[in-house]
Amino acid sequence: MPEPDVPWITLVHNDPVNLMSYVTYVFQTYFGYSKDKATKLMLDVHQKGRAVVSSGSREEMERDVQAMHGYGLWATLQQDRK
Repeated sequence: MPEPDVPWITLVHNDPVNLMSYVTYVFQTYFGYSKDKATKLMLDVHQKGRAVVSSGSREEMERDVQAMHGYGLWATLQQDRK
């Protein structure tokens, strides 16, 4: 049973399809991140294989994952286990 007080996270994973500039654009457009923050997250996705792009309630993260899928990005959600 998930713990209700543990936040959920949206992970975006690296894929061989999307250009780095497009991923940066998506992060800026959907999340409203600055170019610097969007670029840092994109580099994490590219170099580390994935990045945490948002956190919050499960419902919010499900919405973010669906939005990322709508942009053609590979995204998943999970509980944050920090």
